[in-house]
Amino acid sequence: MTAGAIAANFDTARPTVSKHLQILTECELLKQEQSGREIHYHLNPAKMREIADFIEPFRKLWDDRFNKLEAVMKKYKTPK
Repeated sequence: MTAGAIAANFDTARPTVSKHLQILTECELLKQEQSGREIHYHLNPAKMREIADFIEPFRKLWDDRFNKLEAVMKKYKTPK
């Protein structure tokens, strides 16, 4: 998709979306492809997998913590 097509899906200014696209491209989560005057952005699945693999241990950690918090909240729930 082009930056304009992507921006059309969000309720924010196009320069803001363009800045995010720039950062995601620098992080290699997106790839750019020049097509005439337009730049099309594509997801980089290999880099996405790398990020997903990196955060997986943290996801389990947070799931465990939220489950414990939920158990405590249910235990001490005040009646209405």
